[in-house]
Amino acid sequence: MLAIAPPVCYKTPVRANLKNAANARQVRSDSTEDHLERMQELVDLKGYARVSDMAASLGLSRSAVSNMVRRLAKRGFVNYEKYRGFTLTPEGRAVASHIKVRHQTLAELLHLLGLSAETVEQEVEVIEHHLKPETLRIFSRLVRFWHEHPQHLETFLRHGKGK
Repeated sequence: MLAIAPPVCYKTPVRANLKNAANARQVRSDSTEDHLERMQELVDLKGYARVSDMAASLGLSRSAVSNMVRRLAKRGFVNYEKYRGFTLTPEGRAVASHIKVRHQTLAELLHLLGLSAETVEQEVEVIEHHLKPETLRIFSRLVRFWHEHPQHLETFLRHGKGK
């Protein structure tokens, strides 16, 4: 379980900047996506997230997480108020949801291909930030196809063993 301590705080609340929220589709760094993904997981679990929870979960310092939360708030992804923890804005939730679907799609694809759970998790963490939307759509269609037609997956897997 994550330790809960008072978050590193600021003198004034940091709120979503709606002007920047319109630019939520800007290119996001791997770190930004990892933070948003983890925030959503914590919010789903507890109803909010705190800097200390994020730091423990991501293996980062509280100051590094605090700086990222401040940047995410300025970009319109996070609502943050000192001593209150933070939550995702609608824009932040939309991005986190997309990241979660992308993560699940990749994990399911690699699992269907027969990779171990450990390998799947390692590979997903490496690959997920570098996929173009078109590639993700194709992977999603392939996963759906193999679920609807498992005999084709079995044929593919048998063919791979023969080489």
